[in-house]
Amino acid sequence: MQKLARSIDTNQAGVHQNLQKVVEKYLNSHSLKPLSAHTQAAFMTTKEWLGPWQGELIFDSCCGVGESTSLIASAHPHAKIIGIDKSAARIDKHHSYAGDSSNYLLVRADLHDFWRLAVLEGWQLSKHFILYPNPYPKSSQLQNRWYASSAFPDILKLAGQLEVRSNWQLYIEEFKLALKVAGIKASTQAYKADTPMTPFERKYWHSGQSSWQLLANLLQD
Repeated sequence: MQKLARSIDTNQAGVHQNLQKVVEKYLNSHSLKPLSAHTQAAFMTTKEWLGPWQGELIFDSCCGVGESTSLIASAHPHAKIIGIDKSAARIDKHHSYAGDSSNYLLVRADLHDFWRLAVLEGWQLSKHFILYPNPYPKSSQLQNRWYASSAFPDILKLAGQLEVRSNWQLYIEEFKLALKVAGIKASTQAYKADTPMTPFERKYWHSGQSSWQLLANLLQD
């Protein structure tokens, strides 16, 4: 029997008072964090797998066990899909969720570094999925959330149709506000589908929790 998911436990009642200031800081700065060796190796593996590919490229960031990556690959047979997660333990469980598609690759990498390397390589995405990232719900954890971190400018530079989902509505609303600070419009709404795309999504819905979705066009001319 599947265990019920705990609801979000937060001491933050509304939009973080420092959100705009933090987002502006990162939009006007450059990350000096050294690149991790294992992520550089994962990026080289990805480049070799892609080869001379010039078609659509989709990232499934925070892919976990890669169930969503497999489903995205099946839905986009003419694209190449890269699923990225920091946990080797989660990636190693992918065999239970693997699909028949040959157009996707899972890599273990630090997303801060992988996104930065992709930007330096000049990659432009057609779509970018960030499904159920760790919400870091405590007020003191604001800068651990993707839209309030040093990685946010790289998300923007990678472009593409961005789709973010969370079971914490405030995460989605803050992401929308962060994009507004960057001059980008986004839509947010409740999300429901006949079939869940990730184990977390399945668990949240089984527990009676709602999902929230953000959609934004980051495509660059």
